[in-house]
Amino acid sequence: MDGERQGVGAAYERVNGLTADAGVDPAAASPEQYVMLLRQLRDRSGLTYRAIARRADVHGHILPASTLATMLSRATLPRRERVIALLTACDVPIERQALWLAEWFRLAGGQAVPQQVLTEDPGLTAGAVAWPVADAAPVYAMSLPRQLPAGPALFAGRAGELGHLTELMEQRGTLIAAITGAGGVGKTWLALRWAHDNLDRFPDGQLHISLRGFDPSGPPMPPVVAVHTFLQALGVPPGAIPAGLDAQVGLYRTLVAGKRMLIVLDNARDADQVRPLLPGSAECVVIITSRHQLTSLIATDGAHPLTLDLFTPTDAYRLLARRLGERRLAGEPAAVADIVSRCARLPLALALVAARAATHPHRTLAALADELRDGGHRLDALAGDSATDIRTVFSWSYHALTADAARLFRLLGLHCGPDISAPAAASLAGIPARRARELLAELSGAHLIAEHTPRRYTLHDLLRAYATEQAYTHDSDVERRAATGRMVDHYLHHAKTARVLLGPHRDPIALTPPPPHVASETIAGHREALDWFIREHPAIVAAIHTAGDAGFEPYAWELADLIGTFFNRQGHWHDWHSTTQAALRAAQRLHDRRAQANAHCWLAELYAWIGRHDDTSIHLEHARLLYEQLADTAGLAYVYLCRGWVHEPRLRYGDALHDAEEALRLYTAAGHVHGQANALNNVGWYHAQLGNYQQAIVYCQQALTRLQQLGSPVWEARAWDSLGYAHHHLSRYQQATDCYQHAIELFRDLRNRRYEARILNRLGDTHYAAGKTKAAYESWQLAWSILHQLDHPDAPGIRTKLTSLPRLSA
Repeated sequence: MDGERQGVGAAYERVNGLTADAGVDPAAASPEQYVMLLRQLRDRSGLTYRAIARRADVHGHILPASTLATMLSRATLPRRERVIALLTACDVPIERQALWLAEWFRLAGGQAVPQQVLTEDPGLTAGAVAWPVADAAPVYAMSLPRQLPAGPALFAGRAGELGHLTELMEQRGTLIAAITGAGGVGKTWLALRWAHDNLDRFPDGQLHISLRGFDPSGPPMPPVVAVHTFLQALGVPPGAIPAGLDAQVGLYRTLVAGKRMLIVLDNARDADQVRPLLPGSAECVVIITSRHQLTSLIATDGAHPLTLDLFTPTDAYRLLARRLGERRLAGEPAAVADIVSRCARLPLALALVAARAATHPHRTLAALADELRDGGHRLDALAGDSATDIRTVFSWSYHALTADAARLFRLLGLHCGPDISAPAAASLAGIPARRARELLAELSGAHLIAEHTPRRYTLHDLLRAYATEQAYTHDSDVERRAATGRMVDHYLHHAKTARVLLGPHRDPIALTPPPPHVASETIAGHREALDWFIREHPAIVAAIHTAGDAGFEPYAWELADLIGTFFNRQGHWHDWHSTTQAALRAAQRLHDRRAQANAHCWLAELYAWIGRHDDTSIHLEHARLLYEQLADTAGLAYVYLCRGWVHEPRLRYGDALHDAEEALRLYTAAGHVHGQANALNNVGWYHAQLGNYQQAIVYCQQALTRLQQLGSPVWEARAWDSLGYAHHHLSRYQQATDCYQHAIELFRDLRNRRYEARILNRLGDTHYAAGKTKAAYESWQLAWSILHQLDHPDAPGIRTKLTSLPRLSA
């Protein structure tokens, strides 16, 4: 030990011309002895613990009195920065500090003692000490950086995300949290809010930098500039910062090693920009914000992803309340809900509206909501300065896209539905499906669209408005119309395939190969066809209206024809009505009488199901006249088949039977085998309504046999229903139950909830008649639940049956 101490002193004397025994000699045989020497140093200074803490703070160091007392009472080596704080507070000269720190390094890791001490660097007088230790990078007595900007004044919600960040921080190892999301979603607000709420966790300081990854003021900040900035903040004199990124990164990581620091890297462009700024210390916490997903950082550097979504309606309300007050919001609840909806629950948009409302306290919130209601000018109402203007904020992400991705983004603004599948996006852009998936991944990675379920994408209303604006700015009328045509072609082709698989159509559907620009989706079997309609029906509804308004009238009525059966079976009354009305208008513009007649039949059926029987009669008469003009025998047969919808509610079963028999005659004349089987069932049904139950069974059994041969599950289920009704009224309750069970299974498999409910109701009647009260209640309860969800007019009648059994319903 003596030899080592003499070596240190000799080296020091050679460089500085100082005596080795000046003040307290820092040479120590163990960490315990080193602490004893620090106690001697403190005793010789004559300073109290509190005085040392205050003097350390003046020099930019943190050394609370309690921490100092604990440090000097232990036998373990203190942390280096605390030693530096004590030395500085005790006015130990810079050159003497070098000896203390050289000894600290020897005890801490067995590194070589310094071969020279740099005392001429003017930066040392500001409290920085630098020296090379053997071949290691220089080590500096750091200043205490506190670079965080002020916390967000207008902050609400995000309790779950704040809690998640805290949970992550408390895990062992270096925490790297990557907060990603769309422009304006509040990534920086969240990072700063959490940082200010947790300052006490980072006594060694906080570093913050905006990397300008998406910024109109200039290109992204190069990593070498960012590291250089951090080194200066850590107290490294400019002249001592090494050249080259690798050397700077090495020095940066050396300085923050062992520190409990927070490093906020805001507005990062990509992982390559961020990676050099990551510390190697397990005590540091890094929070990154970016509009990109930073997938490689998550995969290779262990970053924890936190994707920030739009506000919940509750959090959106809270943000407005923070600025405007509960009283103002409570006075106009409808306007507040409208503002939240029109702002797409985007935090930045809500903050802008709140600011406008706050600066115009006498203006109603309803007036502000009206400004946001016009989709074409909604973005105008959300204008601000260069940092907060919604268009500008979106543009930073848009302009970072490749040309192909930017084109697809613009075309997505023309898409009519609330979301879009990858194949539909490929058709919209007229590109191969594989290329579409690559571009969608780029847009999703930039948070300009969201993949809310696998291979289905959406963008919120404000981004949709921005995309549409860009399409009308950069794409010609010809290009936009061609994209609309490709989109409608996509839905028309696949709707034909799905409709054929759903079951027989009263008119044959010609299936042809898809046009070259349509990206094909695989639809195989009844279930997949039904699932496809369930996924795509909102887009098809919008496509029907778009086609009718954009001059694609044939597409409008044909799509409405193809999806009508789905709406009927699923009970989507509003969508069925709006699309059928659009189809009728399109057919009238085309002067297509057959299309008009078909549309009138669809409306007649719809009105029958919702109880508007006079309207049913009117539309059937329109259809009958048109089919007669066309000499369409099968069309006329269908009208007569449907007249039961008018007669039956009025209990005119004789008229209904007559029309069903006429339908059978016409279908037979037309050679329409499906129509004949359907008419046979209707004839049997109306015989049952007239009390001719044996005749009903004869006709319905014939219908069932034919329908099973034809593979028509919908009408087969209806035939089972008719047979069940006839057997019930012959008091053959077990046979009736069996028939009804067959029908329920078929309709359940078809997901035809309305018919399933109807037959569950009849099954309940059969159970009740057979004395099975509990079974009756269960069937009626299921029927009521379905019809209640569908808002069907038959629901109250079944509810009455349930309430008649109070003991079971209790």
